[in-house]
Amino acid sequence: MKITTLPPLALCFLLSVHVLSARFHPSAEHDGPNGRVGSDGGGGGGSSSIIFATLGRSDYAFDIFALPTRPDRSPKPADELKLTDGNSVNFNGHFPSLSPAASSSLLALSPDQTPPSLHVIYVTERNGSSSIYYDAVYDGDGGGAEGSPRRRSALEAAPPRVQVPLVGSGTSVISMKDRPSLSGENLIYVSTHEDTGVPRTSWAAVYSTDVRTGSTRRLTPYGAADYSPAVSPSGAWTAVASYGAGAAWGGEVEELATDVYVFLTRDGSQRAKVVEHGGWPCWVDDTTLFFHRRGDDGWWSVYKVTLPSRGPISTESVVTERVTPPGVHAFTPATSPGNKEFIAVATRQPGSSYRHIELFDLVKNEFRELTQHVSPKAHHFNPFISPDSGRVGYHRCRGDDNGRDTQSPHLLLENLQSPVPGLSLFRIDGSFPSFSPAGDRIAYVNMPGVYVVDRDGSNQREVYSGMAFSSSWDPVRRGVIYTSTGPTFATESTEVDVISINVDDVDKLGVKRLTTSGKNNAFPAPSPDGKWIVFRSGRSGHKNLYIMDAVKGEEGGLYRLTDGPWSDTMCNWSPDGEWIAFASNREDPGSGSFSLYLIHPNGTGLRKLIQSGSLGRANHPYFSPDGKSIVFTSDYAAVSAEPISNSHHYQPYGEIFTIKLDGSDLKRLTHNSYEDGTPAWGPTFIKPADVEWPSYGSRCSFEDCHWLSRMPNNSFGGAPNYSAKAQCGA
Repeated sequence: MKITTLPPLALCFLLSVHVLSARFHPSAEHDGPNGRVGSDGGGGGGSSSIIFATLGRSDYAFDIFALPTRPDRSPKPADELKLTDGNSVNFNGHFPSLSPAASSSLLALSPDQTPPSLHVIYVTERNGSSSIYYDAVYDGDGGGAEGSPRRRSALEAAPPRVQVPLVGSGTSVISMKDRPSLSGENLIYVSTHEDTGVPRTSWAAVYSTDVRTGSTRRLTPYGAADYSPAVSPSGAWTAVASYGAGAAWGGEVEELATDVYVFLTRDGSQRAKVVEHGGWPCWVDDTTLFFHRRGDDGWWSVYKVTLPSRGPISTESVVTERVTPPGVHAFTPATSPGNKEFIAVATRQPGSSYRHIELFDLVKNEFRELTQHVSPKAHHFNPFISPDSGRVGYHRCRGDDNGRDTQSPHLLLENLQSPVPGLSLFRIDGSFPSFSPAGDRIAYVNMPGVYVVDRDGSNQREVYSGMAFSSSWDPVRRGVIYTSTGPTFATESTEVDVISINVDDVDKLGVKRLTTSGKNNAFPAPSPDGKWIVFRSGRSGHKNLYIMDAVKGEEGGLYRLTDGPWSDTMCNWSPDGEWIAFASNREDPGSGSFSLYLIHPNGTGLRKLIQSGSLGRANHPYFSPDGKSIVFTSDYAAVSAEPISNSHHYQPYGEIFTIKLDGSDLKRLTHNSYEDGTPAWGPTFIKPADVEWPSYGSRCSFEDCHWLSRMPNNSFGGAPNYSAKAQCGA
């Protein structure tokens, strides 16, 4: 689709959008009581780069689609409309209504000031950061009814498109944006730009931005975490899933322990809890809300709550009832103004391996399949309904679009906007990456397999075919990589060994086993002089750190560095040789709670660097090239979105942080609802631009939330299928 140049009448609005981007710098206006956002400088390493892995993210390729809701027949593939442009990842859409207030803002974007055939507000991750965009699409027939079905070919034949970023574009403060909706002239959405100042509490809060002026107001009170906002049809009220003031994230990675609150949209006042235990609210009118929760019987279901038409609002003054029956997982409900006939939900039906969008008839109390008829082997997420109830939108993988998907090639390195000058930030299509000493090559693992590739995406080679995890380069012997081969997340006695691989031996890869005990030896990291390797081993019955000869392995010398009934792991050696950083659960042995520690190679000077709150996780430390800072992954900022609204992530709280060796200057580098981990810090600055895989082709393959495959009473009809993956929108 081509992007039209805005006419003079629309330029004033576009200028206001740029003003919005300039003004929406909440670090200046909304730091909060303990805000530490967006400071310049620091971070260590001068001009350098950080790469990290995100589970499944490189395969998402989400676009927003829509189908008609007409009850007289089942939809066909030709009925499905692709609403977004195939650029980056586009998700969590909203059909804005063209009320008089909204018209004055949004219709100013129209080339002829007439309502567009289709328009949508959505979240996009183009340009290396999370933004909210507005798209208006014209099909050339002078507009059309909001709910009239249009064939896919009619929309995709290159109609003009007006596309404007609303928040999060350009140089504005970096954060995750989510769940947008337009109420009059105000955009309501989640942002994570304000540090709570409290470890292991979510930065997610709801904000309102005037699309004319860019004026932004925080609606969530400080101390609370709000997710999934929904605005009532009148615009008067907003509902959220919230922890409420004073409540911290409890470590959940499936269903968050949230309640549903409502408050006045204009200023966040008159905030009241209406539902205990619930999430993802939506309104059908100003006194009727739908939401989801996992019931006591184990089924995710949609519930309805009726608020009093007058008088105080509280959990005691509302009436709550279950809407969807047990026997099917139904979640992320969507409604439309005044629609008492049906809601849209995402489902996981017993016997199905895929998440689909269905309509639930509120009169007949039955489901009607929708996306199953169009893309049966693809996951569909987070439905939303047009104001006239004529269309339901959702996001899914766009597939290859019959060969037309040329705007979003598969990426080796995806550039992310970095909050630190002189530091470029990349997501890699792999796990456990590491830079070569010169910074010109990258090693990574694919589980199975160890690979080496030039940082421009060329010369990819598999250098080891077995199951392996972690990678590190020898700083002295060119082309030598260390890794650990064997099962991951295994017990102390499991056979896992450290090996070295000479990737520059073109005649025959030189693979050498350096450990001989086979007792879970993993995470090797060489000393800066190339003489020694620090690694973790379970040979004593507990996972502790050891140092061995880098060439001869443990047969050339072995020294025990730490000793105790806990797990010391994920170690890394500082560039000056003075420190070894590692993760440990020594404060709560046997738990999944890990903090970062520093120790001298001779076993002295042990000290804790950072703890991510009670029971928190801080893992995978890696030194900056100058040795003054460490990059790591952590749940310090808790969860940024309801996990069920995304695809599968073991740890949807993982974000990338940096910290100085004295424990100061903590910086959050990534903001999303994914699992970011295994970072590495390289010695050279890579130009902040995406690096494509050459001749890779289109791919879209990932798993749905594993726990949605657990059906109560084993009604799934057999063992849960954890391997079902979306197949290019098939």
